[in-house]
Amino acid sequence: MTMTFLHPRSWKRPSGYTNGIAAKGRIVFLAGQVGWNAEQKFESRDFVAQARQALANIVALIAEAGGSAENITRLTWFVVDKAEYLSRLGDLGKAYRSIMGEHFPAMSLVQVVALVEDEARVEIEATAVVPD
Repeated sequence: MTMTFLHPRSWKRPSGYTNGIAAKGRIVFLAGQVGWNAEQKFESRDFVAQARQALANIVALIAEAGGSAENITRLTWFVVDKAEYLSRLGDLGKAYRSIMGEHFPAMSLVQVVALVEDEARVEIEATAVVPD
């Protein structure tokens, strides 16, 4: 699998994500993951704890396809409270790195009115490219 991070020289470096990735390999698409455990139970109502669990769920699914966190090319975050997200960036960064390491794929964040699971504070969708 090959992956190239796309960044025009004249652009300011983004913090915590990349603007684009070109990759070659087997494409894996994941449904949005919320912060519940394997039994579909929320262990916490805390935003950061749920984000960490959602990322762990994503990495577990990528492993099922023969990949790892480094193969993730895109994350789309859906949050119910943008202010909560922004106020917790330090803690969120630590939780993110504990699961994803220093791998920062292309990312988007969208604030939504609600998520299907009432207890969910965040849902994260992922795309990965794993070796053939």
